[in-house]
Parts: sequence; C-alpha cells; structure tokens
Amino acid sequence: MKILYAIQGTGNGHISRARDIVPILARMGDLDVLVSGVQADVELGFPVRYQYKGLSFIFGKKGGVDVVETYRKSNMLRLFREVRSLPILDYDLVISDFEPVSAWACFLKRKTCIGLSHQAAVLHEVAPRPNKFDPIGKAVLKRYAPVTHSYGFHFQAYAEGIFTPLIRQQVRELKVGDQGHYTVYLPAYDDQRILKTLGKFKNMHWEVFSKHTKKAYQAGNVAVQPVCNEAFLQSLASATGVLCGAGFETPAEALFMGKKLMVVPMRGQYEQQCNAAALKAMGVPVIKNLRKKQHAKIGEWLADVTVPKVEYPDITEAILKMIVEQHEGASS
Repeated sequence: MKILYAIQGTGNGHISRARDIVPILARMGDLDVLVSGVQADVELGFPVRYQYKGLSFIFGKKGGVDVVETYRKSNMLRLFREVRSLPILDYDLVISDFEPVSAWACFLKRKTCIGLSHQAAVLHEVAPRPNKFDPIGKAVLKRYAPVTHSYGFHFQAYAEGIFTPLIRQQVRELKVGDQGHYTVYLPAYDDQRILKTLGKFKNMHWEVFSKHTKKAYQAGNVAVQPVCNEAFLQSLASATGVLCGAGFETPAEALFMGKKLMVVPMRGQYEQQCNAAALKAMGVPVIKNLRKKQHAKIGEWLADVTVPKVEYPDITEAILKMIVEQHEGASS
C-alpha cells in the first residue's frame, strides 16, 4: 500500500507531531512525505519526497498574522502548479495534516483525503468556540485544506473522532522538574514587546524562545535565544510555568508536564481564539495581548499555583492503525 502523509509546515506543531507519526506509518506501508509551508523552525528528521511552498500564514511582530507579508508571499499560481504537479493518483491512502497542496489535489481528482489534524477537531460542531463569532476565520479554516474524512486532536476528547493530544515520545521521556524559571514562546511578538512586558516582573527569571533573533542574549532578568527544539523542551520540562500563544502543541505539552500555563491567542487567528476558549474552560488564564492593562493578570497568574489536571495517554499507533484499516484502498 502506498501512503502519502502531507504535513503543514507553518509553525512547529505539525512538524513536531509528524516526528512520531512518520515512523509508524512507514511500518504500515510504502510511505512518502510531503511538507509545504515556510515558517517552521524545527526539522522533521526524515526524508521528504515533496517539498512545496504551499500557502503559509506569516507571523507578525505585534500579536497577529502579518497580513501584508502573508499576501506578498502568497502565490496562487504557484500553488495551483504545485497542486497539479502532485501525482496524487499514485497513492492508495492520503493523510493530510492541514496541508493544502495534497488536500486540493485530492479535491480536484475526487480522491479520498483523510484529515488528521488539530484543525479538524477545532471545526467539529461540539468543540469550544470564542464568544465573538468569526465567520470569515471559520470559513478560511474550513476551506484551507478540504478533506473527505476528519479525525482530530484537541485538549479534550469532546466527541467521537476527536482524540486527546498526541504527546510525542521525546516529550514523554523528559525528566520533569522545577528550576524556578518561566518558559516563553510568543512567535507573533517581536523581542522588544516581550522584553518590555517581562521586564516589569523583575523577581522572575524568564527564558524566551524567539523567532526574531538568530543570537542568544540576556536582557536583565530575561534570557532570549533562537528557537531550538531540544533547548526549548529542556526549558519547558524544568520550568515553573509557561507563557505562550494559544496554539496547540506547546499548551498541550505544558499541561501534560503539569506546568502552570497562560496563553495569549494571536489576534485575528480563529483557530487560536477557539483554543483559548477551550483552555479557559479548563481553568487556564487567557490574556488578549501584552499591553499594560494585562500586566495585573500576569501578576495574578505568577502568584497562583493552579494547574489543570489532564490525562493524555499514548494512543498514536492505535489511531493510525484504525485510520489505515478503515480507509485502506479508499481511492475515491
């Protein structure tokens, strides 16, 4: 059986999750890997058959998506050529982690495409939603990478076909402790905005992982370094708490490790607004931005010791086996 596993390369979560999924799928069939996108900071560590530009959202520096840069780097003609060039009919099974080239190639050829992603769970009718409805954001999320069957990961198993987070083996094997620092990952903010906020809390030691620097440096009580998977995980495992965006993998891993967590959802990013709603319902504090009016909430969080309790069992192989057994040979 020939399997195509297609991975979204915008952000680090999809790539990190794929590190566990790829070797399992490789045991189940003749596997090819496709990656599209331009914003990941971590390497997959496995051979990639197809590497495409795809369609990426570019992180800004003020708390949201950089719309101008996203538009500038978007090339719909190139995307169409990538979709048309992909030999999608060569595969018996296509699994897409919110990856648009494979999804649209299947759509145009009327071929079955299995969605296995966090986004699939976010779109489920029972998944938590923010109070403010965003029809455009929901439509973009739904149309970005259309699939015929959906399976998803979320912070809780809200319904059938929604599973608890895939916590990678690298994280499960970490030695967890508390060395007194706070780990920070806010890719939609530049260093100066982060330093201005964290510098207000001088009695705390902060370890910031930044998409906007190539060199490590110290600024008062804040240590800043480029994003590095291994260094980030060590910081996370030894932290008192974690301040990060309302993505999926980092909050899930922080909860799994039993860390205090506060999230800052990206402005104008519907998926993160939904994640923030889900986390808030679980007792995780959410702030809108890093502006001065949010500093009191950060201070309250630093003084609090509350950590939501979660159970995230290792069911990755069971999920993949179920998908392969149910959809093997589903070419159309």
